[in-house]
Amino acid sequence: MMLEQWVTTLQQLPPEGILLFAFAVTFVENLFPPSPSDTLLLFCGVLVGLQVVDFGLLLLVATVGSVSGFSTMFWLGYAFGVKVVDVGRWRFLPVEAIQTVERWFQRYGYWVIVANRFMSGTRAVISFVAGMSKLTFPVTLLLCGLSALVWNSLLITVGWSVGHNWRGIAYWLQLYGTLITLVLLGLALGWLVWWSLRARRQKREVSS
Repeated sequence: MMLEQWVTTLQQLPPEGILLFAFAVTFVENLFPPSPSDTLLLFCGVLVGLQVVDFGLLLLVATVGSVSGFSTMFWLGYAFGVKVVDVGRWRFLPVEAIQTVERWFQRYGYWVIVANRFMSGTRAVISFVAGMSKLTFPVTLLLCGLSALVWNSLLITVGWSVGHNWRGIAYWLQLYGTLITLVLLGLALGWLVWWSLRARRQKREVSS
């Protein structure tokens, strides 16, 4: 099991290595989803309980990683927009998912940024669309930081509390991420069906 191998390796790292690892997984998940970053950060919390690494330092580094990754995708979306997606270079950012998140922003505005850390599997899309939508960066950065701080503190605290029972929590985190991804895909598919039916109806009305 790949996750088991990651966990075994993580246990052998010094505190500095664990902090670097926490920064890397929280940064990369914004660029190359899906990734088991939540599960791995939770296990870092287990190491806090074992007094291998400091809680405050781990939370700070993980949050900086999350915000840095979000900011990177924000500026990529700001600079290149949907053109990158249209040419098929980033298959993890399908046009349908981007259109779904665009509608979320139109309806809920900056609240989508607040909720983004709790929506595993959609974070890269949300940060990319935030930039593509030309949202105000300082406000976006602040809300992203608050969201990441709350979510990461929850993960680390849970890991700290459950100790060696991390596998049970990891299972539910992975299931949560899968469900969120399926919901997003379902919404995108539903929108495509609705759009297709509406286009056909309009075509029939014009022809008649």
